Amino acid sequence: MTRLSVNINKIATLRNARGGNNPDVIKVAIDCERFGAQGITVHPRPDERHIRHKDVLQLRDVVTTEFNIEGYPDERYVKMMHDVKPAQATLVPDPPNAITSNAGWDTIKHAAFLRDIVQEIKSLGVRVSIFVDPSPRMVEGAIAVGADRVELYTEPYAVEYLVNKEVAIKPYIESAKIAHAGGIGINAGHDLDLNNLKYLHQNIPLLDEVSIGHALISDALYYGLENTIQLYLKQLKG
Repeated sequence: MTRLSVNINKIATLRNARGGNNPDVIKVAIDCERFGAQGITVHPRPDERHIRHKDVLQLRDVVTTEFNIEGYPDERYVKMMHDVKPAQATLVPDPPNAITSNAGWDTIKHAAFLRDIVQEIKSLGVRVSIFVDPSPRMVEGAIAVGADRVELYTEPYAVEYLVNKEVAIKPYIESAKIAHAGGIGINAGHDLDLNNLKYLHQNIPLLDEVSIGHALISDALYYGLENTIQLYLKQLKG
């Protein structure tokens, strides 16, 4: 079964735009789980422009499914892993001022750095996923540094899907085969939506988890959060 983890960063962005606590990020996380989500994802950034450190600590105490914390593995992030011990740490190569993730790790170039970080976080009992481009070589690099999973960066897939979905999916199938053969799990995320998710799932049946935020929250403006989560779960069935 492929799990749906809802990224609630955009909920925090909306809250922060006005101040106060509306919408309530913690309540939304609880509701997402109640509506069927099998995980909650956050990506706290140093400037706290959406998810705040305080949110992470509060979410630690209420998330009952899988809590996934994305981020660049600097000293701040690693300390958070020690304090929170989420189900999963997803390591991304974003600089602090990045608007959103736009590339995966070069797991060959940064192998020594990643190996040390992965070892430290895994020692806490936290599963480690490394965000990578759909490249067999980058997946092999993630296997070599001891990652438990890779998260395949799916923006290129989402863009090419609109032109030629068979071409779009090919590098992801190849990368997933390498990951499976290497004994690690497969996640995916970035720009997945109700149009392209089902095809990705059909072609990568061993997909463990998808993390979806922007599109899902945008769809919820029209369909409502509960109905939207059910629509996304429907794409992951069969």
